[in-house]
Amino acid sequence: MLNAAIMAAEEGSNPLIPNLWELLVTVVGFAVLLFIVFKYVMPAFEKTFAERTEAIEGGIAKAEAAQAEANAALDEYKQQLVDARTEANRIREEARAEGAQILADLKEKAAAESARITEQAHVQIEAERQAAVVSLRAEVGTLATDLASRIVGESLADDARSSRVIDRFLADLETSSQSAGAAK
Repeated sequence: MLNAAIMAAEEGSNPLIPNLWELLVTVVGFAVLLFIVFKYVMPAFEKTFAERTEAIEGGIAKAEAAQAEANAALDEYKQQLVDARTEANRIREEARAEGAQILADLKEKAAAESARITEQAHVQIEAERQAAVVSLRAEVGTLATDLASRIVGESLADDARSSRVIDRFLADLETSSQSAGAAK
């Protein structure tokens, strides 16, 4: 077949059959080009691909680590929030209990103070009533003595006698006021 091509080439130039020297130079050039690509270009590409793969995988690892760290921080934050709410509820309940205790103490003190003031007022009123009774007895006695002196026409200047008359008069008044109070 090669001989047929050579013969045909000698007979005339057939455009479909390539020139042997051109074919040989093209094959050698292609082999040199393949050698350069496999020897120098492919390792550079492989190195670049490896670096990119490593960078992407490193970025993914960093992102996963950052995500895990963020999740841990979120869990810690949630736990702190739960603890803070629990503490706030405890403090609120303690404050309510303390407020109720303070209020009860204040009410108790107010009631005691009110009872003390009421007792003092009763004692003071009783003392003033006694003083008024004594003063009224003396005054009523003097008035009764003067009135009796005028009615009887003689002087009741004798202290012992006037004291007896006053006491009897007041006793009669008390008896009549008690019997009038019982009749009502």
